[in-house]
Amino acid sequence: MSSTQASIAAGHDRYPSEDEGDSSVVRVKKRTPMACQFCRGRKLKCDGRPTCANCQRRNIPCTYVPVSGQK
Repeated sequence: MSSTQASIAAGHDRYPSEDEGDSSVVRVKKRTPMACQFCRGRKLKCDGRPTCANCQRRNIPCTYVPVSGQK
């Protein structure tokens, strides 16, 4: 019998159980609902603030255009 078959036969799972992974919390980053015009044009990550960090750093006006319909 191979070692994999032996461990399965002995009642050991190949994957850890759900309660073993409770110590590490996975955080999901919230997605900015809309990027400003500058970030969208340059394909940059926009933080979604009224004046985003990219526009503030470049000292340019930060403008948001409302999205026309959702799919």
